Formats: sequence, C-alpha cells, structure tokens
Amino acid sequence: METAPKPGKDVPPKKNRLQAKKKKPRRYWEEETTLTAAGASPGPPGNKKRNREPRPQRPKNANIAKKSRVSRKRQLPKKPRERRNLEPQRSVSGAQDPFPGPAPVPVEVARKFRRIDKSKKLPHSKSKTRSRLEVAEAEEEEISTKAARSELLLAEEPGFLEGEDGEDTAKIRQADIVEAVDIASAAKHFDLNLRQFGPYRLNYSPTGRHLAFGGRRGHVATLDWVTKRLMCEINVMEAVRDIRFLHSEALLAVAQNRWLHIYDNQGIELHCIRRCDRVTRLEFLPFHFLLATASETGFLTYLDVSVGKIVAALNARAGRLDVMTKNPYNAVIHLGHSNGTVSLWSPAMKEPLAKILCHRGGVRAVAVDSTGTYMATSGLDHQLKIFDLRGTFQPLGARTLPQGAGHLAFSQRGLLAAGMGDVVNIWAGQGKASPPSLEQPYLTHRLSGHVHGLHFCPFEDVLGVGHNGGVTSMLVPGAAEPNFDGLESNPYRSQKQRQEWEVKALLEKVPAELICLDPRALAEVDVISLEQEKKERIERLGYDPEAKAPFQPKPKQKGRSSTASLVKRKRKVMDEEHRDKVRQSLEQQPQKQEKAKPLRARPSALDRFVR
Repeated sequence: METAPKPGKDVPPKKNRLQAKKKKPRRYWEEETTLTAAGASPGPPGNKKRNREPRPQRPKNANIAKKSRVSRKRQLPKKPRERRNLEPQRSVSGAQDPFPGPAPVPVEVARKFRRIDKSKKLPHSKSKTRSRLEVAEAEEEEISTKAARSELLLAEEPGFLEGEDGEDTAKIRQADIVEAVDIASAAKHFDLNLRQFGPYRLNYSPTGRHLAFGGRRGHVATLDWVTKRLMCEINVMEAVRDIRFLHSEALLAVAQNRWLHIYDNQGIELHCIRRCDRVTRLEFLPFHFLLATASETGFLTYLDVSVGKIVAALNARAGRLDVMTKNPYNAVIHLGHSNGTVSLWSPAMKEPLAKILCHRGGVRAVAVDSTGTYMATSGLDHQLKIFDLRGTFQPLGARTLPQGAGHLAFSQRGLLAAGMGDVVNIWAGQGKASPPSLEQPYLTHRLSGHVHGLHFCPFEDVLGVGHNGGVTSMLVPGAAEPNFDGLESNPYRSQKQRQEWEVKALLEKVPAELICLDPRALAEVDVISLEQEKKERIERLGYDPEAKAPFQPKPKQKGRSSTASLVKRKRKVMDEEHRDKVRQSLEQQPQKQEKAKPLRARPSALDRFVR
C-alpha cells in the first residue's frame, strides 16, 4: 500500500515552490545577493524556519517606516546617482566607452546643411506662432546635425587632373587619360561611328545610367551606356531636332520635323502631340513634371506630362526660337533671341520675368549651372560671357573666341564645356560655387565632325558629345558629383523601386504657378497683400474685428463705482496709451544731431543773431 511522502523529505513545501517561481533572475548590473553571504546553508530546505532569509539589522536611531500592506515585493537597494554619473559608461561586455556621448559636429559643416536663417525674426509674433517657429528651428537644427554626421559616410571624392611641373592640362589627350585610369573608368570612353545618320543630339537620364541620341535623318536609339546594352533602336523616317528623357528612362520625348512624339523604352510610340508643332528644342522640369518646347513659330509651350494637358502657351514675340535652356534651381526657362537678349520665362506670367542684353549680335547658346547662380552665353560676336543671376544680371567675365561657341553645357561641379566647330574646350573654376575661369582651358579635344550637342552625365566624370560622325563619350575628371542620393537618383534601382519613386514624385509634384525667380520668396509673408486684404475686410464688415476693445472698468463695491471714478479710470488708461504711442513715435524718428557751437573766449552781443 502506497503512502504519501512527507513534506519535509522528498517534496518541497507548497509555499517554497511558489517562492521559487516568483524569484527573478539576477541581471549583470544588479548587486549580488546570495544566501551564502548572509550565512545561510546552501543545502535543501529542511524546515520552514531555516528557509527564511535573515533580515538586515536596522540602526537604533533610524526612523522605522510603516510596513506597506499593498506591496510585499522585495525592493533592491538603489545605487546613488553620484556614482552613476562619475563611473564611465560600460557596454554589455563590460568594456568602457572611451568617447561617451554623441559625436561632436563641426559648426562649419552643420552650417552648410541649414535652411532656416535665424537672424530673421518676426517683430511682433504671437505666442503660438513663436512656439511653432521654435519647434521648426529645433527640427532643422537636428536635421542639419544628422546630415553633417552622415557626411562621413560619403566615401567617394571628386576626381581631378593635375599635370607635372609647368605642364598645361589642356595638352593632355583622351588617350593619355584612358591609359592612366583604371579599367572600369577607361571603358566609359568610347566613340560611336554613325556618319550616315548624323548630326546627332543626345541626352542622359536623370540617374546618369541611360543615354538617348537622335540623328537628323531619323535614327533614334537608347542604351545603357555603362554595360553597352541596347534598349531600343528605331528610325522614325523623319528629321529629329531634339530628344529628351522625361522623369525616368521609361519615357522619351522626340521633337520630330512636324510634331512632338512620346516613346517608351521599347521604341513603341505612345503619344503624338499635334498642338506642339515644329518644335526645335526640348527641356524637362522634373519636380513640376513639365515638358517645355520651343518652336519655329515663336511659341513657348508647357506640357504637363502627368495629366497630358498644356499648362501654358506663351508667345515670345521674337521670331524663331532655337536657343533654350532651363535653370535647375528655380525651373525658369531661358530663351536666346536674335537681337542679342536672353529672356526668362515662367508659365504663371504671360510676359518675361526679366530681359538681359548679352551680345551685340544674336545669341547662339545659353547654359545655367546647377546652383542657378551663373549663366554662360555665346553670340555671333564671338564672345563668351559669364553672368551673375543673383538679382544683378551683370557680366562677371568675358572671352573672345576664334570661333563662336555654338553649344554650351555646365557640369554638376561647375565645369563649362563649349563646342566650337569640331573642337570642345572645357574651363574649370575654383570650386562648385565659383564661376569658371575663362583665362586658360582645363581640357581640349578635337572630334571627327562639327559639334551639335553637349551634355554632362550626372554622377559620372563623362561628357557626351553629339557631332556629324556620331556620338563620343569623353572623360572629364572632376566634372560630376561623386556621391548620389539613393532615394532621389539611384542608378542601380530596380523596376519596383522606380515605380515606387514615381508614385512619391507624383504626390510631391510642385504646381506650375509656383515657378518664380526667387523660390525663397514663397516662404515669406506678402505684407502688401496682407494689408490689402485687411482693408477690404474692414470695408466689407464695417469695423475692424482685430482691433483692441475699448477699456471698460470693472465695477467695484462700497461706493467706488461712481460715474466720476469710472471716467477718471478711463482717462488714466487713455493717457497711458497715448504716452506709449508718443514714446514709440519718438523712438522711430531719427535723432537730430545738434550743431557744435564754436568755443569763444568771451560772449558777444551778436550771438543773439546766430541760429
């Protein structure tokens, strides 16, 4: 017959079993509280009294706190805060951090990424507006600090070309550069012999991975120029005057002899836009999804490719338009005319934003750098000029060329390329934010035919040249930005990533009405329009709803609310307001400087007539 085991021998008591379940594992940062340190035996529990942990002895003079009836959980002794601050920070492995805290950021590097000017403050801003501005400034400060820290991850550096002591870099040939660089960079230099369909116009995709070119005799082709993989090749059986990629490499706009046609990357015609006829030049504005066209009839047309509608059709009243470029900074279109002027256009205005007299003869080519600061023009007077677009529109430099430059192009880092006949000259400056120096060319290259198109490849030190003999890819060290933004222009993106980017870009599309000379003015308050709206509102309502209510004294007890006392208190408040207005008007008026009287030894009777 089986008997139940006694609780003291084999099976532990029920209370001890519950205590074993409630016991928490010791962490590495907690102090060791073992039973052996208190003098208890490590063996199995014998009876109830031996299982109890010894209580710590309290000092005699200590105040005895009352026991809490709500929580019976054992509390561990807390570490003092002073020790936590004094001790160095330790990792999980126990090693000390030799550089505690966040990494310091240089002030000059963080200033480069700031967008808000803290020097400009509202004179009389409300508390709610002031709090919003403080939150925006704090967010901008945090973002600029993070951007300055992440700049360390940009491992690529811009290239450069240096000659030996006293050697002119313009005498270095492309063959010498190909021999000096690595195999991957040398493969970027190539020549396409296409004499039977030339001359050619070309364009690189926004990511810099794909190349499209079109010949005057109808030849149109697109390829991945890095891997040399042909995407499509067709003959439109019509003269091709210009060619442009749209927001991605999947769509291609071709200005043919009669109308504007849209093709996909397989060479299939998607649209034929007959309202844009006899187009000579094309430009695409990626943030606005606008395709700008210049025609022989003198019209500048803006086509919204996201909805397929024409936003604006502006008559330049200057005859045939065959010189056009865009400003990447503010999306303003620059048109060159035969009378030597360059006009700046926006789809929101029917008249040009500005007109600049650049040359004595007709304008042959116009180019604007990536920062929107400098504009280069060339004319029939064989002059090459650099203009400042920061409100002054004054020439910064000029150079007379033996042959007038027919084509101009700026790179991402401010290099200027000019095509003169069958020669391409490239000038370099001190940096990205400085204008190119026209004293001595940086590189020179001679081609097998006359130049008809120039375009720098984004994020690659490559210059694409279209000429009578085909297409040439030149190596230009230091032309492009070495690091790209993977969320904006990723040359290695997949088809799924491109589709997601298109959806986000359409959601963030900028309206065409916001195109202006100074885009920073959009973030400022239009004081004139605000005052005009305030006056119209007062006239419509008959009173000013924002005016300060007149002072009404509160009634007082014990006979102090008589009519005389109320009038006296009102008059006192009115006098204080009047004093404040007079004090403010005196502070705003310029202080008159008293004329210093000449010092004389003795006063004269004629001093009364001196004013």
